[in-house]
Amino acid sequence: MYYKVLGVIAEPLGWLLTFLYGFIQHYGITLIVFTIVVRCCLYPLYAKQIKSTANMSAIQPKMKELQAKYSNDKEMLNIKMMELYKEEKFNPMGGCLPMLIQMPIILGLFALLRNPSMYINDPGMMVAFHENFLWIMDLSQADKWVLPIAAGVTTYVSFVQTQSQQGPEAMTGQMAPMMTVMKYFFPIMIVWMGMSFPAGLTLYWFVGTGVQILFNFRLNKMRRRLKIEAELKQQKKTM
Repeated sequence: MYYKVLGVIAEPLGWLLTFLYGFIQHYGITLIVFTIVVRCCLYPLYAKQIKSTANMSAIQPKMKELQAKYSNDKEMLNIKMMELYKEEKFNPMGGCLPMLIQMPIILGLFALLRNPSMYINDPGMMVAFHENFLWIMDLSQADKWVLPIAAGVTTYVSFVQTQSQQGPEAMTGQMAPMMTVMKYFFPIMIVWMGMSFPAGLTLYWFVGTGVQILFNFRLNKMRRRLKIEAELKQQKKTM
């Protein structure tokens, strides 16, 4: 049942992978191109998430005022918060929706690249999965050190960038210790998993997080610009 559910996402991605391989005729390079194509298709979701975060930061002072004013009346607080969201045209689910859309795609990609033969029936691709790439003799087998460590490093850099997108408020309060632990634990976990996963899957993760790092430079600039614009808009409303 698990594999059938993932197949809804994994099989179309398998068609794309097979299509690209038909032109490139090298599995390692195909994986790199495939990863870039998928990440570029997801970019609008990342941008939407950043816009929602910027809007959230702009109305944060008003939200804190309402929370202080109606701290003893949860029902009225919820009503006033809904009125604020409507007034500011802010969707509180706007930041979560892109992530919810991305998760099935990411799970489908992992299923496809970990067990490609389950979702691709092309005989030519069955041979391609075992091709060599640079120092890797067989992309269907694990690379014990280089790729896993590289994937861990890019994961750490991407995680730090994501924290900076969320702003200083993300590193305060009860969530701060957990975020600090995750910043180090998650990259180490990626290294550990990469040492046992097929090298093709680790290559996808390394290239994918590398592309995400490039995206984050653009997204961080976008976040700062949107935050300034939203704050100026709020100032005009209070004048």
